[in-house]
Amino acid sequence: MSPQIFSENWRKPITILISGLSFVVFLILDFLDNFLCILYGYIDELFEGQASSCYCASEEEQVRNVGGHGESELSETLYQRKNAFREMGFLGFAKKSRKIGGSAVVNRWSDCGCESCLSWMNDCDQKLHFVVREPSQAITDQDCRGKPVENVIFLHGFLCSSSFWTETVFPILSERVNRNYRLFAIDLLGFGRSPKPRDCMYTLKDHLEMIEKSVICPFQLDSFHLVAHSMGCLIAIALAAKHSKLIKSITLVAPPYIPSKDGDSLRVLEKLAGRKLWPPFLFGTSFMSWYEHLGRCVCFLVCRNHRMWERIVKLLTRRRDLHFMTMDLTRHTHHSAWHTMHNVICGGAKLMDGYLQVLSKAGVKVVVIHGDKDNVVPLECSNNIQMILPNAEVTIIKNADHSSVLLGRERDFTRRLERIWESIAC
Repeated sequence: MSPQIFSENWRKPITILISGLSFVVFLILDFLDNFLCILYGYIDELFEGQASSCYCASEEEQVRNVGGHGESELSETLYQRKNAFREMGFLGFAKKSRKIGGSAVVNRWSDCGCESCLSWMNDCDQKLHFVVREPSQAITDQDCRGKPVENVIFLHGFLCSSSFWTETVFPILSERVNRNYRLFAIDLLGFGRSPKPRDCMYTLKDHLEMIEKSVICPFQLDSFHLVAHSMGCLIAIALAAKHSKLIKSITLVAPPYIPSKDGDSLRVLEKLAGRKLWPPFLFGTSFMSWYEHLGRCVCFLVCRNHRMWERIVKLLTRRRDLHFMTMDLTRHTHHSAWHTMHNVICGGAKLMDGYLQVLSKAGVKVVVIHGDKDNVVPLECSNNIQMILPNAEVTIIKNADHSSVLLGRERDFTRRLERIWESIAC
């Protein structure tokens, strides 16, 4: 019997076995998440005087309980995620009604209490943390030859920070760019060193308003380029559509754009974080995206204690400085990451078609860069953008994944950015 025939005979039984195992594992996780919903309700009430909001109620009750946000701003994935026990009403007798988007102004007991994580409580005029690099020879808004200074805003992806750009692209920019360009690398709301307010729902609108309040308005930007990676691409597209007359170019790296047919955000969640056991990365993504309370447990153990884990990793690796991506992975709260995942990545999908149409009509230069080995954001996402924007420049990087599309090829990537900016200046 040839190896090919042997593999064909075993493929179906293995598929059935994995499907059965997957059903059992996710059934157990469904039960645990329901149980933790009740447990956290009582613990929150014990420590904070009231149970924290969650999305375990029915859709009708969730919509009634939404406070300060329109129904269209919140993703359907928050309250339409499948859960076998929730659909049966199992353990529902012990679950209390909780208002979503309440006015809680205290730090959650399960969140970190470091200065960065508590900055939203101490500063009533909250603004994003960002790194700005001013042109080296520009004193005003024009360089020594009278040429206007160019502005570039960099947006990072999910569970990252401005370090994604300041540690990779900024150090190797050419002298000409350093002389004539003003660069902004932003920590998005809820990530890095930016505020992580508990009373925020982290919608696209929330992210845009904070970028405007922190960078665009204070620096009076009358034109700028946008560069974004992963989740940041969705925010960049929305920002570019809102300020289409100011945008000079937009470069999207691994954009997670899944067309939302008839506003079906669940389709996006299932596409990017389907409930599967294999590969392990996809299982981890689905675990954190589908299970609100189990995900909170992970953040309680890891994010709340990020300073302790950083010290342990430094001790084990014998390094004084950890890689920026290791540091960024824990610099968020469960509330900020959970709502950004659902309200931006999933819920924002239903708005992307309209935003892309605005960019098409405005004639904005759009460049898309994607790795052909990306197992986080499917390559079809970039193809989806090109279907709406036929003039978009789509470049596929061979043997590059979600991170190595930039990491490991920083110089080539940076030179490509510079050529994009130059083509607009000419």
